Amino acid sequence: MPTAPHPQSTDELYQALRENDRRPYGRTRTVTAEELVDAAEQFAEPVPLIHALLELQEAYTYGSEPRKSPVVFARLLTLFDEQPDVFDERLRHTLFWRFKWVANALRALPEIPLASLRQWLTEMRDRYERAGLDLQPYYGQAYQLAAHVGEDTALAYELWAGRARTRLSDCEACETCDRALYHLEAGDDERALRTWEPVLAGKESCQEEPARSVSYALLPLLRTGRTDEARALHLAGYRGCRRNPSMAGEVGRHLEFCALTGNEARGLELLAENRTLFDEVDSPRDLLDLLTGVEVLLQRVELLGHGALPAAGFAGRTWTVAGLRAEVRGRADDLAARFDARNGTPAHTDRRRTRLDRAPLLDALELTLRTRSLDDVAPAAPATPAAAPAARTAATLPESLPELILRARSLDEQGHPDADACWARLRTLVTARGYAHPDDPAVGPLVRLHADLLADEASRAGDKDEHADAAALHEEAAGLYEDAGEPGHAALARACALLAAAELPAEATGAAETQEAEDTDGAGTRATGAAGAKVAALTAAHAAMVRLHEETPGLAPHQEARLLRLRATALGLRLQTSGSEEHVAPVLAEVDLLHAFATRHDVAGQIAGARLLRATTHAMSGDLPAAVTELDGLLDRLRTHGPAWHLPRALGLRGRIRLGLRDAQAAHADLTESLRLAADWPAETVGTARVHGDLAEACMHLGRPDEALRHLTRSAELDLRHGSRTDAFCTYANAARLSLDLGRVEDCIALLDSLLTEPDVTAGELDDRLVAQLRLTRARALHAGGDLKAATAELVALAAESAGWDDDPGSHAMIAAETAVLLAESGEFDRARKAADQALAAHARAPRYEVLSNCLRELARLQAQQQGPDGLADARAFLADAGRIADEARAAAYEAHGRPLDPALAYEHGRVNAYAGAHEDALTALEKALALLGEPGPEQDHAGEWAECVRLAGAVEGVYLERPAPALARLDAAVSRLTALGHTEETEPLTALAARLRDGE
Repeated sequence: MPTAPHPQSTDELYQALRENDRRPYGRTRTVTAEELVDAAEQFAEPVPLIHALLELQEAYTYGSEPRKSPVVFARLLTLFDEQPDVFDERLRHTLFWRFKWVANALRALPEIPLASLRQWLTEMRDRYERAGLDLQPYYGQAYQLAAHVGEDTALAYELWAGRARTRLSDCEACETCDRALYHLEAGDDERALRTWEPVLAGKESCQEEPARSVSYALLPLLRTGRTDEARALHLAGYRGCRRNPSMAGEVGRHLEFCALTGNEARGLELLAENRTLFDEVDSPRDLLDLLTGVEVLLQRVELLGHGALPAAGFAGRTWTVAGLRAEVRGRADDLAARFDARNGTPAHTDRRRTRLDRAPLLDALELTLRTRSLDDVAPAAPATPAAAPAARTAATLPESLPELILRARSLDEQGHPDADACWARLRTLVTARGYAHPDDPAVGPLVRLHADLLADEASRAGDKDEHADAAALHEEAAGLYEDAGEPGHAALARACALLAAAELPAEATGAAETQEAEDTDGAGTRATGAAGAKVAALTAAHAAMVRLHEETPGLAPHQEARLLRLRATALGLRLQTSGSEEHVAPVLAEVDLLHAFATRHDVAGQIAGARLLRATTHAMSGDLPAAVTELDGLLDRLRTHGPAWHLPRALGLRGRIRLGLRDAQAAHADLTESLRLAADWPAETVGTARVHGDLAEACMHLGRPDEALRHLTRSAELDLRHGSRTDAFCTYANAARLSLDLGRVEDCIALLDSLLTEPDVTAGELDDRLVAQLRLTRARALHAGGDLKAATAELVALAAESAGWDDDPGSHAMIAAETAVLLAESGEFDRARKAADQALAAHARAPRYEVLSNCLRELARLQAQQQGPDGLADARAFLADAGRIADEARAAAYEAHGRPLDPALAYEHGRVNAYAGAHEDALTALEKALALLGEPGPEQDHAGEWAECVRLAGAVEGVYLERPAPALARLDAAVSRLTALGHTEETEPLTALAARLRDGE
C-alpha cells in the first residue's frame, strides 16, 4: 500500500525525498524510498531518478538490508557509465563514496564468495584510478576485508593507515574507530583507548559515531580501571543505538557489558526493549554480533541459576532464558560457521568463543539509578511479604504444622513483624494439593485458619491502599471467624472492614481539580476533592466501632486493645483529613483510653502504639515540640522494655517531626538510626521505604543532593517490591527530576526509559497523569542532553494527549508552551505558533501567566535571532501576546516567582528589535525596561537583570547606532553604581563592553 501521494512533478518528487530524509531509518522510510524510485522512473530526466536511487540505497544501508544495497548501486553505476555528464560534482562524489557502502554490504553476506569481495575491491580500485582519485579509501576497504577474514591484517593496516586522508576517505571518527579496533585486536587496551579519545570525548562524530566506538570501548575501559567513564558512556552510547537495526551489533555489546558487570537484570530489560531486532536485522554480520552479545547475557543469567526466567526473544512464541539461549546459540554458531567457510579461516568462531569465555569483569557496577537484581525481575508469585528481600536473617519457622499455626497467631497478637513470614508459609501449605489440617484442639478447625489467612491478606491490601479489597476481605474473614466460633476475632475483622470502607469515599467520589498556583513541574494533578465525605465516613466508622465494642463481650485483652487502637486510628484519620482543631481532643481521648487499657493489661505493643498515635496527633495539630517530647519518652521505654520492632518507626517519626522543626541535622541522625535498626526487620513492616524518603528530604536540607538521590531510588524500589507501585513511580519521578537538576542527564534518561517500559505502564494501567509526568521529565532531559529531535517528538505527542485533559487545562498550557519553544528551536515556527495558540487557549481556562509569558518571549527571541528582519513581524506578534498576558497578570494582582513580567517583556522587545536591526526601537524598549526595573539596591534581587539591560542598551547605542559617547556614559555610571553597592561580579560584562568601545574610539 502506498505510504504517500504519488508525486506528479519533479518538484513534488524532490519535496517527497526531503520529507523522507527526515524520517528515521526503518521499514516506513525504506518502503517510501522504493515508491519514490517508481515515481521517478515516470519522468524523462535521469537526475531525479539518480536522487531517488541514492535515497533508496541509503535506506537499505542504514535499515540493515545489505542484500539490496548493491543492486541499487549497480543501477546507479550503469547510469553513470551511460550518462556521466548528468552527474554533477556532488553526485559524482556521492557515487564514488558509496563504493565503500557496497564493499561493506558484501562483507556482511556470507553467501557472497570471497573471490567476489576481492573482485569488487579491484573494480573500486580501477574506477578510482580512471577517475584520478587517490587510493586511500580503497586501501581502507582492503584493510576492512583483511580484518574481517582475520588474515594479513598488519600489512593491510600499514598500507591504509600510512596514507594521507582524501575527500573520499571515511570520516575521521570512523577511521579513528578502525585504528583503535586494530590496537584492541592486538591486545593493547591502553593504546586503543588513547586512539579513541577524540571520539569518546565527543570531538569527532558522524552518523554511526560515537555510538560504534563506545560499544567497543566499554570493556577496555573496565579492564583499565576507568569504571566511571565506562558507566557514563554505556548510558549515553546505548541511547544512541537502541532499537536501531543498523546498530544491532552495538546493542549486543551493551548487553555483554551488562552481563559482565553484575547488571544481568538491566541486560534482560534492554533485551526486551530491542526484541524487534531479531526480526528486523537482515544483515547476517550484524545479526551475528547481536546474537553473540545476547548469548553472553543469557549464559550469565543461566549460570546464576535463573534459566527459567522469561526472556524477550524471537517472535511467535514465549521464551525462557534457557530456551532462548539454546536457540540463539544454534543460530549464531551457524552464522559464524558460514562466515568462516566463506573466508577460509576460523576468525568468526574464534571471536565468538572469546566473547563467550570472558569472565565477569566486576561483581557489581551500579549502572543506573534503578539498581535491580535478577530476583527483582522474576515473575511475581502470589504477593507475600516473604517474597521481598530483607537485610536481616529470616526468622526460623517451626517445622511442625501445629506449632507454625500457633506461632503465627501468637506473633500476630503481639503485632510482631515475623508473623508475616509465618502466614506466608502457611498460605503456601494450605493452598497446596493434599493439605491435611491438624486434628488438634489447640489449633482449631480449618475454617479458623482460613479466616486468619484472609485477615492477613486484607491487612496487606490495606497497607497498599487497596481499601475496597481490604474491606471485602475483612468482611469475609469476619464471617469465617463466626463460623469458627471466634466472636472476638470476628468483631476485630468487622472493625477493620469499617475502617477500610471509610477510606473509600475519597477514591469513589474524587473529582479532578485544577491547580490554582503556577506549576511548571507537574504534568497534571488530580485532587481527591471528597474531604467532607471522608470525614463523615470516618465519623460513622468510629461510631460503629464503639457500638461493636459495646456489643461484643468477652474480648481478650489483646483483642480489646486492638479494637481501641482501631477506634483511635479512625479519629486520627479524620483529623488528618479535616485538619480541624475540634477533631484533636477526641483523638487524644481515645488514645488515653487505649494507653490506660494497654498499660493495665501490659499489652506492650499497644502501649507503644498509643504513644505513637499521641505523638502523631500532636504533630497534626501543629504542636511539634509536644510530639517530640512524647516520642522521647516512647523511645526511652522501647529501649528498656520493647518491643524493639517499634524503634525504627518511632525514630522515623521523630526524624520527620524534626524536619518540620527545621532541624535537619537531628532529623538526619534519627532517620539514619531508624534505617540501621530497620535492617533487623522486614522492610515493609517497619516502613523502611518511608524512612529512605524522609532521609532524602533531610539530605536536601543539608545540601547533600547526591545522597538524597540514592535514598529516593531505594525508597522507590522498596515500594515496588512491596507492590505499592503508584507510590514507587511518584518517588521515582522525584528522583528523575532531582537527577536532572543535578546535571545527571543520562542517569535521568536511563531511569525514565526503564520505568516507561514497565508492563503496567505500557499496558496503560498506571495513572495516565503520572506517566505523563515521567514523559515530560524525559523530554526535558533529552533536551538538556542535546537531543532536540527526540525531545521535541516526545513533547509534541504529550501536547496532543494533554489537549484532552478537560479537567486540567493548566497543565496542557504548560506542556503546549514547552512544545512551542522546542519547535521554534528546531526552526519550525509555523508549528510553534500553533502550539503557542493551544497554550493560550488553555491558559484562558486556567491561567499560567508566568509560563506563557516566558514561552512567548522565548519564541519571539528565537524567531528574531534565526530569521532577522524577516522574522520581526511574527516575533512582535508573540510579544504582543506576551503583553496581553502581562496585562492580565497585573489585573489579577499576580506576582511572578521569577523575573517580573513587565520589565522582562520590555527587555525582550529590546533584544528582538536588536536582532532584527531595528536599533532605535530596541534602545527605546531597553530604556523602558530599565525604568520598570528601577535602580538596583544592595540586595541581589534584580542587580543582574538591571546590569544586563544596561549592557544591551550600551551595545545597541555604542556599537550598532555608533553613538559611543552616551553609551560609555551609561556604562560607566552603571559600573560605579554597582561597585558602590558591592555587585562587582555584575560589573564585569559592562567593563568589558566599555573597553571595546574605547578601543574602537
